[in-house]
Amino acid sequence: MLAGHRTWIFENNPVIISTGTVGGPFEANGKIPHAFNILHDDMWLEEDSFEKAQQKMMEEACQYAIKNSPIEKEQVSFFISGDLINQITPTSFAANTIGSPYFGLFSACATSMESLALAAFMINANGAEYILSGTSSHNAAAEKQFRYPTEYGGQKPPTAQWTVTGAGCALVAKSGNGPKITSATIGKIVDMGMTDPFNMGGAMAPAAVDTIITHLKERNIDASYYDLIITGDLAHIGREVALDLLHQNDINIAEENFVDCGLTIYREDQPVLAGGSGPACSAVVTYGHFLDLMKKGEMEKILVVATGALHSPLSVNQKDPIPCIAHAVSIETGSDII
Repeated sequence: MLAGHRTWIFENNPVIISTGTVGGPFEANGKIPHAFNILHDDMWLEEDSFEKAQQKMMEEACQYAIKNSPIEKEQVSFFISGDLINQITPTSFAANTIGSPYFGLFSACATSMESLALAAFMINANGAEYILSGTSSHNAAAEKQFRYPTEYGGQKPPTAQWTVTGAGCALVAKSGNGPKITSATIGKIVDMGMTDPFNMGGAMAPAAVDTIITHLKERNIDASYYDLIITGDLAHIGREVALDLLHQNDINIAEENFVDCGLTIYREDQPVLAGGSGPACSAVVTYGHFLDLMKKGEMEKILVVATGALHSPLSVNQKDPIPCIAHAVSIETGSDII
């Protein structure tokens, strides 16, 4: 089951039997509105705060995943999730509503694939029957915590990114119909000494490259094995840095086969600067868009590499460097799975 030092091979091939994705009004005007099961026209979702709106989106994504599956809510073994807000309170409050045993995670924007990797590990080892794996983010809640409230109107540099308002959830099972989770490579902290919180893509790119190189080596495969290698939210800046680093390390990946969720979700004319970000970015684009393409037979093998910057407002104010991480999960269909 363990290949090398950091890669899990899932011999029992846990299955993603259903998903749920929720977005806000900005996402509804993006490039992939079809990827969402629910789209809200109000950032507040008729709640009293942005954090409560985020909680509601997480609840809706989980509820839709269960509704779209052959099981009942009571059959869910665990809920594994997290978010960006202090003490991951939107997720924890959502867990109270969902009612399943709960693992709360923090891996910033890498949370989507960390939770999916852990869900697959537990199911593969017969530690659970069904697991809800997901994450969420809210643009205004993240701005309020990490930068300035949106009402402040502060200017941002072109390297900054736009936090996705949304939630994405996958229901993972031992068997059933759907794409299979075949392996996962767990990231390690990569700290290049960067301190600019407005350049997350550049900070996270080396972590993504480290995980991709490790994954290919420990699975003993070439990058061409995958139809797409998908990063979470490197956006324009980080994607270019990552491509350069991959080529410097003799990883010959075609540019068109190296895509980023932060560049997939929004249109070029939306004011997102370098691109999209946030834990929900990789979750909704993967579960709502790329898995749909797999179900249609347009691709069979993808590697999703969710990237996270593990800083806080306190660490930034204390001038600490930004530690980054990337977790990779391979999702495959077809009969030629290695």
